[in-house]
Amino acid sequence: MDMTLHCWKDLFCQWPEDLPHRGIAITSFDEQIPFAGFLTSEAFLLLSRSMPDSMGARSILIPYENLVAVKITEVVKPKTFERMGFEGNLPKG
Repeated sequence: MDMTLHCWKDLFCQWPEDLPHRGIAITSFDEQIPFAGFLTSEAFLLLSRSMPDSMGARSILIPYENLVAVKITEVVKPKTFERMGFEGNLPKG
């Protein structure tokens, strides 16, 4: 299993309970996909949109290896990021 694929899968499988399942997934197709929920499988991430895209799709299945970044759209406490495995200090404010 590719290290990047493994990391993305782990991130979504271990998403903290207190962090809403919302954000923006950025893909290797140069697409930014806002999502309002997600499901995980061994090889794919299923993203659910709150609004359909221009083609009318509300859900997208994407292989983990096609994820490039995830934007978190919620205000998140540093402790939540620590539970996700991040270390260090974020500026307050």
